[in-house]
Amino acid sequence: MGIIFDKPLIGVVMCQKELGGHPTQTVHNKYIDAVVQAGGVPLALPHSLTNVPHLLENAMAVLDGLLLTGSPSNIEPWHYGEAGEELHADPGRDRLAFQLITWATSHKMPMFGICRGLQELVVANGGALWRELSEPPFQRHHEDESLTLAQQYASAHQVTLEPDGMLATLLDSSSPLTVNSLHHQGVREPGPQLRVEARAPDGLIEAVSLRHHPFALAVQWHPEWQPERTAGSQALFSGFIQAARRYHRGKEDE
Repeated sequence: MGIIFDKPLIGVVMCQKELGGHPTQTVHNKYIDAVVQAGGVPLALPHSLTNVPHLLENAMAVLDGLLLTGSPSNIEPWHYGEAGEELHADPGRDRLAFQLITWATSHKMPMFGICRGLQELVVANGGALWRELSEPPFQRHHEDESLTLAQQYASAHQVTLEPDGMLATLLDSSSPLTVNSLHHQGVREPGPQLRVEARAPDGLIEAVSLRHHPFALAVQWHPEWQPERTAGSQALFSGFIQAARRYHRGKEDE
């Protein structure tokens, strides 16, 4: 009996850190769980995919979607034309994410970016970032780490959706959305290939989509945190997984 496909395979980017002195790549359960709850099968993508010719392409060929997760690390500033060092860098993730985005863009594979994932999509398409949002004209966008996780991920501010955009269409509403906020950096210039989908009250870009792509959406907030309890979060993951199913069917028809 052949295998009946019903759940798309979603590649999930990991982060590099040290655990007990050992270099380790990890991804938070909340991202994995959100993909599973929405009907996808998550597969972790290690940084070493960039080290061997054709290895990344072979891995991507079996996938149906790409999830660019959030991270405590930041993109190294030279990628968007700025000097200086990045204290919380993860260069392996930078390399992997940019190559994955290039591949997924050229193959029209569905992409969903969250927090750092949004910033990766922006920088990969020629945009630039604010390296620190702690000063006016911006409001506070980062969490208080002395609080519990539930308090850190609580609703922080509204975002205004662009009418007729991918995000408003996906949510079936153009009404403002209340979101959490756990980031020190943000989008300064989105780049010519991206459409702005939402903004915070201080004008900061909170969501973008890639023009001329079936589904390439990224948000600055964290919809993976208890998506069943947060307005709009389930719709974002559901839309992503549905796009991945369509992508899979398209591969079968080729």
